[in-house]
Amino acid sequence: MRYDEFGFEEADEPVLEPEAPHTPMREQFPAAGTDYMGGSSDGWEYRSVFAGSKLAYTFEMVKQFLREEGYGDVPLPESAEDLRLFRRPKAPQLQLFGEKGYIHNPIKILFSSDPRQRNTLTLCVYNERAEGHLLRFHGVLR
Repeated sequence: MRYDEFGFEEADEPVLEPEAPHTPMREQFPAAGTDYMGGSSDGWEYRSVFAGSKLAYTFEMVKQFLREEGYGDVPLPESAEDLRLFRRPKAPQLQLFGEKGYIHNPIKILFSSDPRQRNTLTLCVYNERAEGHLLRFHGVLR
């Protein structure tokens, strides 16, 4: 038994194992059927939902997540106000994707179709190393 300077019994401190360093998703994409950081992966697409009290807060969460996971070099809108411009397509015949949101390979930031979830964003990240990545990203191949 050990006692401190006041005569109280000192507990042995547990020895903590050092955690493995975080490997960003871009380097090691989550395997199919796994849950990762609140989202799920099917091996070629990772999907997670972000929600905040304001769209600006939600967008900041998405940007921070992308930076931490190795996608900091993907061009994004400057602000939530700029992101809002991607909510509605200009003209249906010019629409390349069926989803409403910002799309830049390998990510999609999609708005919810439910008007009650106006501050909710769905982040889709695609595995750049998967076979047929570009065809799948553009919805040509499933």
